[in-house]
Amino acid sequence: MKTTMVIPTYWARETKVGWKKGDAIFDHPTPLDQEEILLRAIQSIKILNDKDFQLVIIAAAISPDIEPKVEEKVKGIIKSADVDVEILLFSHSHLRQIHQLFSSKDKEKYISLLQMHGYSNIRNLCVFLPHILSSEIAVLIDDDEVFEDPAFMGKAKEFIGKRFHGRVVDGVAGYYLQPDGEYRLKKEFLPWMAYWEQLEAMNRAFDEVIATPPRLKETPFAFGGNMIIHQDLFRVVPFDPNVPRGEDIDYLMNARMFGFYFFLDSELSIKHLPPPKTHPTWRRLRVDIFRFLFEKAKIDTQRPIPNMDMVVPEDFDPYPGCFLKSDLEDKIYRSNLMLALDYLSKGDKLGCEEALNNISLAKTFVKDHPDPFGDLLSLQRSWQEMMEYTAQREILSKIRKIVKRGQR
Repeated sequence: MKTTMVIPTYWARETKVGWKKGDAIFDHPTPLDQEEILLRAIQSIKILNDKDFQLVIIAAAISPDIEPKVEEKVKGIIKSADVDVEILLFSHSHLRQIHQLFSSKDKEKYISLLQMHGYSNIRNLCVFLPHILSSEIAVLIDDDEVFEDPAFMGKAKEFIGKRFHGRVVDGVAGYYLQPDGEYRLKKEFLPWMAYWEQLEAMNRAFDEVIATPPRLKETPFAFGGNMIIHQDLFRVVPFDPNVPRGEDIDYLMNARMFGFYFFLDSELSIKHLPPPKTHPTWRRLRVDIFRFLFEKAKIDTQRPIPNMDMVVPEDFDPYPGCFLKSDLEDKIYRSNLMLALDYLSKGDKLGCEEALNNISLAKTFVKDHPDPFGDLLSLQRSWQEMMEYTAQREILSKIRKIVKRGQR
């Protein structure tokens, strides 16, 4: 099966400049004066026994004014990487050329489906590009990871697209090994976490799904940096750009609604070496609040649709299911009140105000997204239509030429 591995990489201004107002917010974009993270990821491919795949590097800039610098920077990193695989660079200039192909009135609607801002949009490029390269399998990896298992690609391809216990394996979820080699997350426990038991729920889910037999099992969670997706799924279901974060688990949920299934492979691991997160706790918590509110609303606004499956929060227990139920509003209130008190005790007035602001913003967010399920249906129709259009020989050839221009 033809396979394309895709690694998105996010880039910021030089360290001395830092973040400016209006710049996109990512967890830990690499400053332009650094390069070791992406280079480390690419070079770790050397360990793989199976190198029969194309590698696409998607280079995203946090601001339009640094796009040319980012493209040149990543181009240089790719040239310096001594890896025996075909590598293609895809960046903002390539995307603009594709947008030009969609400039006619009846195709302009496709432009919004292919963007380079936001995690979900970039994940959509992670499956659109394998589609253009006529790959059956998309392997999604992140730039802050390294391969340690020589048999990784063989395992990634072993079950995908096949039947397992009466279901087709449309997606395979691998998992992360933390820097200490363990799959469990370890963080300092703070009082506000007692009401926002995310860490506890995630580790409980990992124990139940990763650490128990059989090797392959249905999973309520997935990791975007270790995700294998078959073309039968990615040609039909897109990542939802309306979800602000957690696009990987949201994608699993969307897939389930459309009758596709993910299975976790307890032998498919990759080492995760993320740089320290720089955003304050209240901001990181806010993004999680928005994602869970959106996903809960998506479930709550479901209605019977032919050839679709209705899902319930319990389908995703223990995580993220525990954040998709009727007590979510109470979790938001209690955890942010405790966080605000913690900030106040440390004399951080801004942090206190922003934590309390999370409570009011949560109510506004719900009002601003009255029908996430209906929005998903509209998005899915447009996505499938675009994928079918770009599979036609003439337009496929044109887009493929653009993608191939980024060849090393």
